[in-house]
Amino acid sequence: MNKQHTINQPFTVSGKGLHTGLKLTAEFCPAPANFGYKIQRTDIEGHPIIECLAENVVDTQRGTVISNGTDRVSTIEHALSALYALGIDNCLIRVNGPEIPILDGSAAQYVQNIQRVGKQEQETPREYIRIEEPIEYIDDKTGSHLIIEPCDTLQIKVNVTFDNSIINNQCATMDNISQYPDEIAASRTFVFVRDIENLLQMGLIKGGDLDNAIVIYERQLTQEKMDIITDIMKVPRMDATHLGYIMHRPLVWDNEPARHKLLDIIGDMALCGHPILGSIKALKPGHRVNNQLARMIRAKVK
Repeated sequence: MNKQHTINQPFTVSGKGLHTGLKLTAEFCPAPANFGYKIQRTDIEGHPIIECLAENVVDTQRGTVISNGTDRVSTIEHALSALYALGIDNCLIRVNGPEIPILDGSAAQYVQNIQRVGKQEQETPREYIRIEEPIEYIDDKTGSHLIIEPCDTLQIKVNVTFDNSIINNQCATMDNISQYPDEIAASRTFVFVRDIENLLQMGLIKGGDLDNAIVIYERQLTQEKMDIITDIMKVPRMDATHLGYIMHRPLVWDNEPARHKLLDIIGDMALCGHPILGSIKALKPGHRVNNQLARMIRAKVK
């Protein structure tokens, strides 16, 4: 019988918040059996705790945001993705601000830390969510289509489609969660150049830069507009006729954006409360539709 696990000892990560730009520190602490994942805001009086469950998600615009009704924490999906994938059932995350630091835009640093401190078996058996019949979510407006079907392990297949030549159709597949550390964790978040100005006007991605995201220039802008965008990004101005990736480091994989979407799905499914046995097929996934599927799964098992 599989038992629950927590981490052997605490570890800490520090860095910028993607959306706030704040300097943040998150401490990952061992937790007792049946604790699940919870996040504590150490910067707020009383140190409130927010439970990481699908029904506590209050915003999915550019990441997953959870709330206890009063206090919020955003950009939780990469940390939860790593905890879930490495078999950690119980963990308290203590953070000194409104979001988890973005680090390099992937889950690699979380994986490295979990592997470094190791995990501790607990006496309590693991409870699984076993999918008995297909659960499906379709968004006719966006064309997103997610379905989870019965399977003895967690398997995920992702297809992403975008209307441009740089990143058109991509797919990523995970047949076993053991693939995660080497084949999924290092995939970085990405953003399209055309979205950057609007996101900044919305008060988002204040901490975004080429150290924590892949920027995709997929649709030609005027040179004047491109100069404005590159100045905002604090990178050298470039020829507006040259479409492609803008990044400090080369792609880890040709299909890195699709792999990152798979990483995000795992983080959002971690909000189901227990490890899942099921096969997910996702066309055009995103945090909003991922959360809708997670809510449907939780409603089925309650």
